[in-house]
Amino acid sequence: MQKKASPRTALITGASSGVGVEFARQLLAGGQADAFWLIARRRERLDSLAAELEAAGASSCRILVLDLTRDEDLQSLSDRLAEERPNLNWLVNSAGAGRIGHVAALGPAANRAQCRLNVEALVAVTGLCLPHLGPGSHIVQLASIAAFLPQPGFATYAATKAFVLSYSRALASELRERRISVTAVCPGPMETEFFRNAGESSKTTGRIKSLGIEKVDHVVRTAIRRARAGRQVSISSLVGQAIRLISRVLPHGFVLGVMRRLGFGD
Repeated sequence: MQKKASPRTALITGASSGVGVEFARQLLAGGQADAFWLIARRRERLDSLAAELEAAGASSCRILVLDLTRDEDLQSLSDRLAEERPNLNWLVNSAGAGRIGHVAALGPAANRAQCRLNVEALVAVTGLCLPHLGPGSHIVQLASIAAFLPQPGFATYAATKAFVLSYSRALASELRERRISVTAVCPGPMETEFFRNAGESSKTTGRIKSLGIEKVDHVVRTAIRRARAGRQVSISSLVGQAIRLISRVLPHGFVLGVMRRLGFGD
């Protein structure tokens, strides 16, 4: 009797809302994953998503209610992975947070919290999952168009996303021989809960949103397509492409001066 093949599994952090939910839906609908490990802090939302996915044909959904900034929760994930040894073919690190405001005004705790979730947790989860990713699998890391330039009024968040972009591109090179793709997704502002949770400052938020709001389904669809093509960066808007080009050809000091005159960071 042949041994039953392990289901193709997607592990998704930040799976309780926004980008994480949309990745789960599209990976299932596109036949890219059969089973899911869903990680977030809000159980009721994970329960709802799991029920939706299973009704749509998912073979199984593991729900892990974890705070990835806590060492004990990361250890719990490590233990679960070691015990179940899933056949991961997608890792989607979409958990993240940002706070609008000047560094001094936000204070040490708020700035450190962004680094813990956006940087430390992402690196930790990636490292824990690497032994369970085989040839042809994909890692998707949620960065931002903020990764391309320093951003006054959003300094810590932009810096964490610059880390994600650099880390992802280097990791892609390291994993090339294992045939594991790594894609940094760099969207602009999206139709998610982000700005409500970021602590809206009317001027700064208005400046950021003036770049244009992207639709989550388009961002995710583009990211999946580019990950499957082995692309290291996924940018889904013309504004994002323009910002990336500006970051390459103009000195950052000049760009920051222009941003100040336009009111970014007020």
